[in-house]
Parts: sequence; structure tokens; C-alpha cells
Amino acid sequence: MKVLALNSSPRPQGNTTQLIEMVFDEIKKEDSTVETEIIQLNNKKINPCVACFKCMKNKDGKCIQNDDLNELIEKILDVDCLILGSPVYWASISGKMKCFIERTGMVCRANDYSLAKKIGVPIIAVRRQGALPVFSTMTYFFHAMQMVMIGATYWNLGIGLAPGDVQKDDEGKENMKSLGKNIAWLLNKIK
Repeated sequence: MKVLALNSSPRPQGNTTQLIEMVFDEIKKEDSTVETEIIQLNNKKINPCVACFKCMKNKDGKCIQNDDLNELIEKILDVDCLILGSPVYWASISGKMKCFIERTGMVCRANDYSLAKKIGVPIIAVRRQGALPVFSTMTYFFHAMQMVMIGATYWNLGIGLAPGDVQKDDEGKENMKSLGKNIAWLLNKIK
């Protein structure tokens, strides 16, 4: 079983990554055979969707734009669980995550909802406010892709501004543990 996390924060070692790693640690405690990987989107080129609808016409599982998105789509098609991690920017997801969701959603929808029945999990790093719109946006994507969403003890967020601040958020850390346990449980059921 494979779990892939895409982190859209420009800080590769920041709070979003740390929250994802908390979830991964718990998954590994529950089932050491699960493969986990984080891909940092900060160094990937992902252009916005241009609404050309070529993906709907071609139905080849690819976007016609020549950037890093097709490589990411190929990778996520090979996993059982996709985690999307984003910090909160102006009460929304990061720009990189927005571009990823818009284009991936179009390509996968055009190709018989190729993400259907995979597990989808949002993780949010927030300083103060705006986490719920981010949670909603990523959850809407999973829902529209017919993915299976999994819950935890609270919405999947950790509070902090400077890298490492989420380590002081005890409730957030407990929630990430719960989320990791629940992901491992569902992966085991699917297996």
C-alpha cells in the first residue's frame, strides 16, 4: 500500500511538512509495510488551467501543457491514498495547490474519474484563521473525484506560524495521530 503527500507550502521543512510527517509516523507505527512519500510542490512547475478542454477530447490521462503536472498525475494514479497539504494563504489554499487541483481535476474527470475510490486526505497548516475554507476546497476536490475521505478527531489542521510551531499544538498533534491511525486502518481493510 502506498501513501503520497503533496505539500504545496513554499517551505519544504515548514509546518505543513511537519504535520504530514506526524501522520506518516502514525501510519508506520500501525503498519510498517505501508510506503510513504512526500513530494514538495515548491520546486515543481504547475501552470494554471487554460480551459482548453483538450484533456476531455484526448482522454489520454494527460494535460497538453508542458510542465510537471503529468508526472504528478502518473504518480498519484499509482497510490492508494493521496494527502494534499497546504498552508492557509489569504483564507485559501496556496496558488500551487489551486493550479494542481484545477488541472488534475479536469484530467482525471476526463479519464473516467481515474482517482475514484482512492483515499483522499487534506492537511492544513494555519496561523490563526482560514483553515476551514482550505479544508473545504481540498475536500470538494476529493468529493468531485469520487475519492474516499477519512476523518480524525477534528479537522485536519495544525496551528503555527514559524516552522516548528505546530510541534507546540498538542491538539493538532493528537489529531494527526488519529488521522494516521485511521488511514492505516482503512488501508488495512482495503488490502
